[in-house]
Amino acid sequence: MAGAGSAVVRRQLGSKLRQLRLAAGKDVADVVTAGLASKAKMSRIEGGKGPVKIADVRALCWLYGASAETTEALAALAPGTQQEDWWETYENVIVPDWFGLYVGLEQSASRLRCFDPELVHGLLQTEDYARAVIESEDTLEPKVIAQRLQFRMDRQRRVLDGHPDLTVVLGAGALSLVVGSPDAMAAQLDHMRQLARDKVASIRFLPWSVGAYPMRGSFALLDFDSNDDPTVAYVEFSMGARYVEQSAQVEEYEHVFDVLLNKSVSIEEWSP
Repeated sequence: MAGAGSAVVRRQLGSKLRQLRLAAGKDVADVVTAGLASKAKMSRIEGGKGPVKIADVRALCWLYGASAETTEALAALAPGTQQEDWWETYENVIVPDWFGLYVGLEQSASRLRCFDPELVHGLLQTEDYARAVIESEDTLEPKVIAQRLQFRMDRQRRVLDGHPDLTVVLGAGALSLVVGSPDAMAAQLDHMRQLARDKVASIRFLPWSVGAYPMRGSFALLDFDSNDDPTVAYVEFSMGARYVEQSAQVEEYEHVFDVLLNKSVSIEEWSP
């Protein structure tokens, strides 16, 4: 059925395949000549307008000379274009900085609204804080820890260099929980205050005194410049994430974020 599956995944896969085609110096006529797809089919695939078969992804990657790693990564997205929900599981996987579904959407968003009840948001973390968070998973090999840390720092740079409209609300526990050491926490607080002063982000906290608030766990709302890309809610859980696209559900998350925002105070007003 045309239009089935997650619009988020279809758009992301279509964009990545188009980037590969252009990098390979190919045009749509080359794909047609190779007998891999019609012009209309390529328009649907690259425009994110319909489900994509794994076989089509592999064939296009072959024509574009993509690496085996790239081919497998993109082929793994294809099933998500054919189902109503897309769950991104990551466990111990190191996602390439050009590929991660959420990371790709995050980098292209014009506005980001994020909530994290327990930890400082990844886009705001200092290197020492990020390392302590990653090392808390005591089953990880040192090499994996180093890769994850580098990925997180690269993600920050790529997103913040794009100057999105970024608002982050943190739960009271985010700065009550000592991650790394007291010195690391002091440096983390200084870093966030500097980001706020530089207007890189609007950073706010929920004081303990505000009492109860809607409990939704960590989530982010991503807005895009194009009218073809409606707002998406990204909802994290312990072993993966869900992309919420149905308008009624997105509106609920927007309402919750507004409640959190109204109850919060700016980083400049916060004191231990």
